[in-house]
Amino acid sequence: MSSRATAVAPANIAFIKYWGAHDVERGVPMNPSVSMTLSRCVSICTVEAHPREDGRSGVAPHGEDCDGVGDEILLAGPDGNRPAPEFFACRIRDHLDRLRKLFDAAVTFRVATKNSFPAGAGLASSASGFAALTLAAVRALGLDLATDELSVLARRSGSGSAARSVLGGFVELPGGPDEGDVYARPLAGAADWDLRDVIAVVASEPKSVSSREGHRRVVSSPYYRERLALLPGRLATVRDAIERRDFHLLGPVVEEEGIDLHLVAMSAIPPIFYWLPGTLQVLETVRMLRLEGIEAYSTMDAGPNVHVICRPSEEASVVDRLGQLESVREVICDGVGPGPRFSEDHLL
Repeated sequence: MSSRATAVAPANIAFIKYWGAHDVERGVPMNPSVSMTLSRCVSICTVEAHPREDGRSGVAPHGEDCDGVGDEILLAGPDGNRPAPEFFACRIRDHLDRLRKLFDAAVTFRVATKNSFPAGAGLASSASGFAALTLAAVRALGLDLATDELSVLARRSGSGSAARSVLGGFVELPGGPDEGDVYARPLAGAADWDLRDVIAVVASEPKSVSSREGHRRVVSSPYYRERLALLPGRLATVRDAIERRDFHLLGPVVEEEGIDLHLVAMSAIPPIFYWLPGTLQVLETVRMLRLEGIEAYSTMDAGPNVHVICRPSEEASVVDRLGQLESVREVICDGVGPGPRFSEDHLL
């Protein structure tokens, strides 16, 4: 008998970035990271588990292509479901193989997934997508796991940030190399501090260099070790700011950390340039807002789009100014959210 589950998991924006990995394939970060779970930028994933008649686990033999297990991977859209591109489907099948092997599950899967925001554009769609896939697949298998176990499973998809998207509010993920300790921990709940994230989308197309490839390259930057040396102080400041709900303390460090990620990327061998002209225009606008007395700070993940962190009282001013920029295609208003949930509105 088949079973079905649908999970809705949010993206997150990192205040301290996971950048560089001990193990890229298993998502084991080089350094700790701290993030704010979002509310409106979500991935929705429905998973159906179907028993195999032959009783085999369905895991592809070693060396065989990932499409050999019989899973069906679909992208959900307004006109119905359609087959996912192979590069995308392959990563999903790899993760499903991992879960089948771990739980000795003699099943094949049907998966349908969609996002409420642009995918592959540096807005943490992998984090929300693999968190949703993990939660839905585990429930479809009839399992009830603790949050730390779900965090580990989401991370093992290869998206380390997915480990943080299984929790709401403000979250910390330790660094490696001891993989057993690398699961997300809560720092504060969504109701504890109402912050807003105004996202200036300057490009919605998938970025040319994936985050996974970025993790591999950045360790070649001559500034990478310098960044790691600065992180303990930044981490302490961000934790303190979250505990005290001190936006004056949080904002400058968040902006500094966002710039630093791209400094290291640009100085990697070969270099990675995520910024576009519109990125620079948004960054300059945020600086101008502060000069005018509107306290807002920018940060970016591995992509050209800019997250502007502010308090609720200043959100409307930030939205208005960013919406006037010619280079901004879309402004997404988001904020701290409570974390994943399950839904009865299935995509299959």
